[in-house]
Amino acid sequence: MERYVCIHGHFYQPPRENPWLEEIELQDSAHPFHDWNERITAECYGPNAHSRILGADGKIVDLVSNYSRMSFNFGATLLSWLERRDPETYEAIIAADRASREKFSGHGAALAQGYGHIIMPLANSRDKLTQVYWGMRDFEHRFGRTPEGMWLPETAVDLETLEIMADHGIRFTILAPSQASKVRLDEGGEWHDVAGGSIDPRYPYRLVLGSGKEIVLFFYDGGIAHDIAFGDVLNNGEHFAHRLVSAFDNDGPPQLVHAATDGESYGHHHRAGDMALAYCLRHIEERHLAKLTIYGEFLDKFPPVRETQIIERTSWSCIHGVERWRSDCGCNSGTPGWHQKWRAPLRGAMDWLRDTLCRVYEDGMSEYTNDPWEARNRYIDVVLQRGHRWPEADLRQVTGRSYQAPNTRVRILQLLEMQRNALLMYTSCGWFFDEVSGLETTQVIAYAARAIQLASQVAGISAEKTFLKLLERTPSNIPEYGGAAHVYLNFVKPSVLDIVKVGAHFAVSSVFEDYRDTATVYCFDIDVRSFGREEAGRHRLAAGEVLIRSRVTEEERLLGFTVVYLGEYNLTGGVRELEAAGELGSANEEISEAFQRSDPGAAIGLVTKFFGEGTYTLWDMFRDEQRHVLSNLLSSTLDDVEITLRQVKDHHYSLLSVLKQRGVPLPKILSRIVESICEADLLQGMEEGEAGLTRIREAVAERERWSLSLDRTVVGFAVSRTINRLMARLEESPDENMILKLSGEILEVIAPLNLRLDIWQAQNICFVLARRLRPGKKDRARWGSDDAQTWVESFDKLANLLGVSVN
Repeated sequence: MERYVCIHGHFYQPPRENPWLEEIELQDSAHPFHDWNERITAECYGPNAHSRILGADGKIVDLVSNYSRMSFNFGATLLSWLERRDPETYEAIIAADRASREKFSGHGAALAQGYGHIIMPLANSRDKLTQVYWGMRDFEHRFGRTPEGMWLPETAVDLETLEIMADHGIRFTILAPSQASKVRLDEGGEWHDVAGGSIDPRYPYRLVLGSGKEIVLFFYDGGIAHDIAFGDVLNNGEHFAHRLVSAFDNDGPPQLVHAATDGESYGHHHRAGDMALAYCLRHIEERHLAKLTIYGEFLDKFPPVRETQIIERTSWSCIHGVERWRSDCGCNSGTPGWHQKWRAPLRGAMDWLRDTLCRVYEDGMSEYTNDPWEARNRYIDVVLQRGHRWPEADLRQVTGRSYQAPNTRVRILQLLEMQRNALLMYTSCGWFFDEVSGLETTQVIAYAARAIQLASQVAGISAEKTFLKLLERTPSNIPEYGGAAHVYLNFVKPSVLDIVKVGAHFAVSSVFEDYRDTATVYCFDIDVRSFGREEAGRHRLAAGEVLIRSRVTEEERLLGFTVVYLGEYNLTGGVRELEAAGELGSANEEISEAFQRSDPGAAIGLVTKFFGEGTYTLWDMFRDEQRHVLSNLLSSTLDDVEITLRQVKDHHYSLLSVLKQRGVPLPKILSRIVESICEADLLQGMEEGEAGLTRIREAVAERERWSLSLDRTVVGFAVSRTINRLMARLEESPDENMILKLSGEILEVIAPLNLRLDIWQAQNICFVLARRLRPGKKDRARWGSDDAQTWVESFDKLANLLGVSVN
């Protein structure tokens, strides 16, 4: 009997971008990373592209791409983020699919996914079609080939969705064993009930659809998938391998043992899970326990004979079908005492809004194309080119007609963007968790708010009032919130912006930043037509005119602004739309005169007079820039506090020493002071490079002396960042002995702290240098080169500290 193994990873994060800025803003819950995408990339997506294989001595002996040896899919919105924010990992994923085609008989490891991760059985027919079409076009754009298979979000399935997939050439998908209803071993044979997950997952199954078309279904092994996601098999790669091969029978036709889980199991949910997967796959191959394959290859080699029927409206993460995304079914994340009664009314509110926006879209778009819904499908090609000034051909491709008038182009793009946000507001994570005010649910409500705003702009209708009334029926578990209406008004509405508010951000930030003739603020291009700044001590006055253009809708406005800054967080600015350049000339002259005669109160009063309701403060800046400014303002305060704490520590150091000698625990307040200074020295030393090594060494000694409790997350992150940065420099300048020595000394010095370091990037660089550069250096050292000998000694020491084998 031929034995095959396939592991599938569903790699996905919900879209977290601010719908108005098209970028993810700072997420404090992901600290010390900027946001959750960045954190999970560091823990999972990056490591799986270069996973480490350990030898018997625990040292790294090889780097492998898990993606090239497994089946996988990435959410389209996640890939879009990776392309912008971590192009190295993004390219490694694309390259892995190319490499997999060589390994698996021309079949690629990557599968497509429904574009927006919505629950397909709960969508209307038009949205199902768009999700499939967009998912396929996004895949083709990135991977350069047509997808053979498609992952269904949450494996949520119904026959209509499968019909659409088959109609678009999708050959197969993957489902949970509990989603199978009946099977028969051959055409015309007797049907057998397999409800309850009793289907044999080792074989592919044909599903004959109502249209007469077929699609192949692979039902993964539920027990193995559970052990990967929630058990301990990822603690040991060899055990993982034996868990897989134990599922084979010794007799019968060729068998496929396969499991599908969230890809984040391999590194994010289970630390070093990527390494367990890498070792597992290698162990299976080296010991000839089975052949590695992927679904497309197995399907070509062994076309399915067995036939199946499915249980519609089911999924892999809700035992009640798809109720987790529309009712209080009991499936949740486990917060004690919380209900999910909010799910049904939230979906009802979204459905009402969707249907309202459909009418707006059809009425508006029918002016520009004969088929508005086909235009929406084709809009994905415009989205994929986002960031460029789109040529006329792009809109002609969408509408079938040529439009040049700027106002017409803006309206068409606004209509299409309204629909894109209406699709995103159904992202499944909005209903998955426990509370309506959670990050994921707030995000989908934000997409709804953006769609409402666009509807107002293109059709002059206000859907907000009715939408809010519907949200009032959506209860929260937090009494002071009341319900989703509170979420909308307090967490979403303040984020709603237009070009004038973008201008306000630019105006306020111009007090602190030096802008050139052009600038980019998220998805807005800014043409600085005029700008001037005056300073008087800590006070500043900035004024100018800017033309701001949205890259998304091509809308543009000419704005004038004036900002008065009086130090710290005391700032007042005014922004308004201009009909002509120079319109604010006399107003700015009056404000400047008041500023120059050291009368800031009068200057602020004039700003209020000339700009009226269009006045803004520091708190109107976007979150990242606001935090940056506040950090700068805080720095001097923190410096003063640190100086004071150091004086307290130095003044009482002899007493602290006596307490230590006598075995008397330090009073908590004194212990906290010493801990703060020690931690500050460690962080500062990491930023100082070679000059900071002494500071680091002394801080570590102080920590050992006083048995201090440091913030291990913050310190570990700082050390990891420093080592990764140093090794990146070494990759560019491998002959720099100073970098080699400094990296090794830092690792040696901080070893007693026993920190949890994420230095896989540094280890990867070291591994590559050990194979590419070290042999030549070793040869030159044998020939008598002292420099080469010094390099080899320093490198080998560093490699040992990084856990990399040099042999």
